[in-house]
Parts: sequence; structure tokens; C-alpha cells
Amino acid sequence: MSWYARLLGRASATPDAPHALLADIEKQGKQYLDEADNGNWVYPACKRKSPDTGADKQTVCDHTRLEAFRYLLMVPRGEFKLLAEPDSQAAILDAYLRHRPHEETVIEFSGDTMNDLAIAVIAGFNWLNHCAGLAGADRRQFSGTLNHFRKIVISAQRWWEMDGAKQRYAQMLQAAQEPPLFLNLVWADYSRLAGEIAAVRG
Repeated sequence: MSWYARLLGRASATPDAPHALLADIEKQGKQYLDEADNGNWVYPACKRKSPDTGADKQTVCDHTRLEAFRYLLMVPRGEFKLLAEPDSQAAILDAYLRHRPHEETVIEFSGDTMNDLAIAVIAGFNWLNHCAGLAGADRRQFSGTLNHFRKIVISAQRWWEMDGAKQRYAQMLQAAQEPPLFLNLVWADYSRLAGEIAAVRG
């Protein structure tokens, strides 16, 4: 399934697809978190049981990945929007790779935008690992999550370092294909893990 189809059934990539995806994530994330704060949902989603509202697999998956992405929405000055900018990819990927994997979900932003984006992404993965434990998932299936994602980021970094990357990026969007924007990489892996969590709840 397309990265762009993983939120609200949106199916096809367009030249502005990354910004549209990010706008949808922001809108849905803020709405969901506000409703959760008001007690409209059992939170986190991975703790929902069959009598609860939104306990179906798809809703739990959708809400769990939004819970993970919330750390990015918290980055100061709304700088998470750089995730959809091709000119920012090299700096974002480099900053992420400078961070070593850890298990913290409590975040303290540094004031450096690229560093803060990396901090937020790692916190999101650690939240998903935490939810996997709450849902009763086999922790062995979630071990090495950050190391796995790091390999994906290294591949994306190489892609962006090649000559003509920005031209290839534009061509891929025109052809309704999915370039390796950091936004796409994060959303795809958050979605994959959230789906596994939703599937294993006891």
C-alpha cells in the first residue's frame, strides 16, 4: 500500500503529496489527541478492548501511529514541516544518524531544529515499543526497531547524495511514485509497527 494511502484512504501521489500527507497527519493527530485528553478515547489506543469505542484493528492502528507522531508535532516552531521539504533531507538524515539508539520516550528539545527532529522520531519509535509491551506483543518482533530504521535512513541518505536527486524526486512525484523523504520513511515504519500492535492486542 502507498505511504500516501495510509491515512484516511488517500490513494495517489501528486506533486504536493508530501505536504498533503503531513497536513493530514497534523490535523488528525491534533484532533485525536485533543479528544483523548477530553476522555473520548481509551488512551493509549493499544489498551482498548472490544467494548471500547475505536477498539477495531484499523482505528487502533491509526491512533497508535498518530500517538507516535505526536512527538514530531511537538517540535518547536512547527519545524516538523521540514520533513516534507526536499532541500532539508540531507541535514535531517545526517542529524538522525548522529543519534544513537536509546529507549527514552521523555523528550527534551535542544533548540537545534535538525537535532530536535531526530529526538522526536526516536521518541516515537520508543513509544511504539512501549505500546507493543502494553498490547502483549512478542517483544522479539520489536527488538532492533531503531537499528532496522537506521539502515533504511542510511539507504535514503545515499539516494539523496547521488547526483540529480532533486530531479529524480520531482520526477517520482509526477509519476505518482514515492521518493525517500524522511517523512515517508518515518510514516511508513510507524504505520507498519502500529499495524502489528493493533493485530496482537489480547
